[in-house]
Amino acid sequence: MSKHDVQLLTDFPWLERFKEADLKLVPPAASEERVVFMGYSITEGWNFDAPGGVFSAKPYINRGISGQTTPQMVLRFHQDVIALQPKVVVILAGTNDIAGNTGPMTLEETEANLAAMAEMATQNHIRVVLCSILPAYDYPWQPGLTPAPKIDAINAWMQKYAAEHKYVYVDYHSAMKDARDGLPPNLSHDGVHPTEAGYEVMAPLVMAAIDSLTGHKH
Repeated sequence: MSKHDVQLLTDFPWLERFKEADLKLVPPAASEERVVFMGYSITEGWNFDAPGGVFSAKPYINRGISGQTTPQMVLRFHQDVIALQPKVVVILAGTNDIAGNTGPMTLEETEANLAAMAEMATQNHIRVVLCSILPAYDYPWQPGLTPAPKIDAINAWMQKYAAEHKYVYVDYHSAMKDARDGLPPNLSHDGVHPTEAGYEVMAPLVMAAIDSLTGHKH
């Protein structure tokens, strides 16, 4: 059994990953606009602390774990988001569900988990930013699943759900897709994970969404 399989059996949501870091974080100051980013590899790979980077001086906390699916995120949402007392949570999730990383899932199951995270945040007075799943024409580690139409379907649901609940929806997908409804080579090396150029498209979109909730202007 692989190390990954053992970890799924013993700590399915991987609470251990950020447990110590979460405990070390002091509660936010009253004026601090703390934001937690919940997600998978695309969030984890976003280097928030890069010197001179757009996020470097911001109270943004990265809680992305590579490979994770929405059921795993639901189970760590209290520890890794709510306990940190942010003003805003930015949720980017769903592509690994479609890839079947923790087993087969229906689109409705993914949507229910996205809704569960948004509901938990709202219940705890945390404002919600829901991010579209990025385009993907194929998954290199799980080829032949035709993810593009499934991604489109979840994004369409998410946009409608966000509007109904007055959450902010960030449409990375429209800004990044190519003619195949995938992620183009100028924004990604593998068609799934953004390069620096890809993150440069994403950053102003998510910052505008956060600022719309915190009242900041750039």
